[in-house]
Amino acid sequence: MIQVYLGSAGALDVEGKELPRLVYVSREKRPGYQHHKKAGAMNALVRVSAVLTNAPFLLNLDCDHYINNSKAVREAMCFLMDPQLGKKLCYVQFPQRFDGIDRHDRYANRNIVFFDINMRGLDGIQGPVYVGTGCVFNRQALYGYDPPVSQKRPKMTCDCWPSWCCCCCGGSRKSKSKKKDDTSLLGSVYTKKKKMTGKNYLKKKGSGPVFDLEDIEEGLEGYDELEKSSLMSQKNFEKRFGQSPVFIASTLMEDGGLPEGTNSTSLIKEAIHVISCGYEEKTEWGKEIGWIYGSVTEDILTGFKMHCRGWKSVYCMPKRPAFKGSAPINLSDRLHQVLRWALGSVEIFLSRHCPLWYAYGGKLKYLERLAYINTIVYPFTSIPLLAYCTIPAVCLLTGKFIIPTLNNFASIWFLALFLSIIATGVLELRWSGVGIEDWWRNEQFWVIGGVSAHLFAVFQGLLKVLAGVDTNFTVTAKAAEDTEFGELYLFKWTTLLIPPTTLIILNIVGVVAGVSDAINNGYGSWGPLFGKLFFAFWVIVHLYPFLKGLMGRQNRTPTIVVLWSVLLASIFSLVWVRIDPFLPKQTGPILKPCGVEC
Repeated sequence: MIQVYLGSAGALDVEGKELPRLVYVSREKRPGYQHHKKAGAMNALVRVSAVLTNAPFLLNLDCDHYINNSKAVREAMCFLMDPQLGKKLCYVQFPQRFDGIDRHDRYANRNIVFFDINMRGLDGIQGPVYVGTGCVFNRQALYGYDPPVSQKRPKMTCDCWPSWCCCCCGGSRKSKSKKKDDTSLLGSVYTKKKKMTGKNYLKKKGSGPVFDLEDIEEGLEGYDELEKSSLMSQKNFEKRFGQSPVFIASTLMEDGGLPEGTNSTSLIKEAIHVISCGYEEKTEWGKEIGWIYGSVTEDILTGFKMHCRGWKSVYCMPKRPAFKGSAPINLSDRLHQVLRWALGSVEIFLSRHCPLWYAYGGKLKYLERLAYINTIVYPFTSIPLLAYCTIPAVCLLTGKFIIPTLNNFASIWFLALFLSIIATGVLELRWSGVGIEDWWRNEQFWVIGGVSAHLFAVFQGLLKVLAGVDTNFTVTAKAAEDTEFGELYLFKWTTLLIPPTTLIILNIVGVVAGVSDAINNGYGSWGPLFGKLFFAFWVIVHLYPFLKGLMGRQNRTPTIVVLWSVLLASIFSLVWVRIDPFLPKQTGPILKPCGVEC
């Protein structure tokens, strides 16, 4: 269903200017068809807007976001319409800002470190990644086209050398110039092809479709064989973009706008056709065109494909936030949101679009590839992180220190590495203006999400990709209660809460056991204990916001969480005592004391 609310029948405002279009779109859905959720909806909107208005730029906002800065779109246009840079930009990304978050931002909903440090750093390479909202797109980049190639100045040649000296290099120069001429000819044909749009494709009759692909062949007179073969390739556009001559014609109009002779009635019929269920079958929608399918985080895939083609993106940070939205401030909803993002990264890692091996030899810069690799491998860091959070409790329960004694040379390397990490963090904070509290909240929730949502995402992703077992997500609730920050204290049961709770109990029990053992053994055992207590307290401090979230406003933890966590902690402790890997295993005959009878 498509309903036009504003901008139809030449409606004008009080100043006599045409009103902008306001169109409501509800795409067709039928059983047995893949609808691809948000990515499918965005692709349908791209086609409808191309048929009805065909503006050269598109603004993408989530349903829970609103425009907070009326000049934000104009700032994006300053980049996209720049005569030098604009033609090579695929999108302008704005940072996400949120309302309704508590002052301390307990669960790092603002994501300040990512938006104010990481994204600004990427802006100096090939551009920031696409984060799914708050983004202004260049429509041509969504169609799978490559960015325009800058013409290099021809090298200066000299005729002062003898002819016999240039016999070896002369042929190569000639061939290079010939290839360059062929390339420029193809570029001119592409330009002519776009100019033909709206002139040779239009039908004189008012009835029937506005465009016909057969008319492409009628405009081939006057071109040589190379140009004719290039123009005939437009017949393949039907396989690429779908069975809509109107939409195909709109993709060739680089500056947007509608061809002459179109009428609103026929365009609305064509717009309804391009959002039908079977329109995308046997086309490249979701594979090379539009929002890319294959992951629940379609935003990462879509931006990655554009950067692989050579497009660049820009990060725009106006002083007044451009757009604002709402974030899930409840612990359970926040973990489910992080689980969804991490699962999408695992799906990309196990797909053909993995940045580790996709599009090598293309136009993606090396540092930009490293950034995309980081966006898809971070869920797998949950496995070593889980081990690091468990080891302090193991050391305290067994009385052994698992870290070996370092010599002087190794200690210097360790201190140098540790100090370099601290110096890098301090420089990032000074450069970006991020406060120490925001940085610390990000560190805490990285541990909380790593031992819960990221860990579950790895196993669910492996099951989904390798075994075909799909998982259903709970829709993130973002509505708050009547009281201020009431949603912050609302508790919802989820299995994601079990691993962090188990780690907290293990480390607390380990601290109690270590201190008790030191009291019993005397003064000499306190020295080695401090190192073990430091690591255990470090884990507990990182998990402290999670512990507060469990307690809620009434400081009560649900019984089922406590029971599961105590059970898992007890099983782990019993298994560890049974294995006891620190004791040396005896081999050979067992020797017994024989006393005076030996």
